[in-house]
Amino acid sequence: MVNERQLRQWGSKVIDIEKAALSNLYQYIDSTEFAQACQLILRCSGKVIVMGMGKSGHIGRKIAATLASTGTPAFFIHPGEASHGDLGMISDNDVVLAISNSGESSEILTLIPVMKRRGIALVTITGKPESNMAKLAQLHLCIEVPEEACPLGLAPTSSTTATLVMGDALAIALLQAKGFTKDDFALSHPGGSLGRKLLLKVSDIMHAGQEIPVVDENISITNALYEISNKGLGMTAVTNQLGQLTGLFTDGDLRRVIDADINLRQTKIAEVMTKNCVTLNTDMLAASALKIMDEKNINGLIVVNAQNQPIGALNMLDMVRAGVI
Repeated sequence: MVNERQLRQWGSKVIDIEKAALSNLYQYIDSTEFAQACQLILRCSGKVIVMGMGKSGHIGRKIAATLASTGTPAFFIHPGEASHGDLGMISDNDVVLAISNSGESSEILTLIPVMKRRGIALVTITGKPESNMAKLAQLHLCIEVPEEACPLGLAPTSSTTATLVMGDALAIALLQAKGFTKDDFALSHPGGSLGRKLLLKVSDIMHAGQEIPVVDENISITNALYEISNKGLGMTAVTNQLGQLTGLFTDGDLRRVIDADINLRQTKIAEVMTKNCVTLNTDMLAASALKIMDEKNINGLIVVNAQNQPIGALNMLDMVRAGVI
């Protein structure tokens, strides 16, 4: 039976071999072809069409997804299906990014004459600079590796890792060249947690209307506690006769009042509230509100309008429910 030490050694060797393969990529990134490929895609008025067979196809799908989510419209086409009609999905102003470690994928080579005739730009990623795909391409990105991590030299391992990293290098270089922002990223990820963090506004998650805890500054602490208890947010806004926010009273303030042995029934809330409290506006991102709560070490905030009147309230639990945390 194989012992644990041997298994760890085999696993570590794979990592060492693949690290060496990635270090080998620097020379290809430094070549003029990488920058030219980026420029070609930047000038492209269409899409990037990624294709590859087998393991190269799996890596190609990931590269297409990364490009698409970072500001470069892209999708994957299976080369075999392209020969039977899917080639019609490619327009003349697209750029094709074809992947094959050997550079001799027959399914892709079959398509190249058609693409040449239509004037479709072709960039290939291969591990063989002397291959037919490399020679026939407008630009060639080399991902040649010293060795595969597979001891048999059969299973694509180092080569697929190198291809994936080359694709990431392309995508991120293009992202930076385009000035792609967090807001742009969020627009293509509205359903995920990243989208929620980047797009969700305070107005989307705040309590409004009758759910807002509000008391007049002249009432007693005891009466203010009723409002805090009824609304369940652990705080209440305090307002003047014009309905403008003059302070905030929280569960934390209550503990300090009790420690000071203050009469809860006779003392007005205005005497013990927190004045000049931090407030939010409806257009603020929920993530920004969360940052304020973390920095100030506070659990709840009041949302005010231009007249400094409370129009909303939220606490840390609302952030959790909305998936901002």
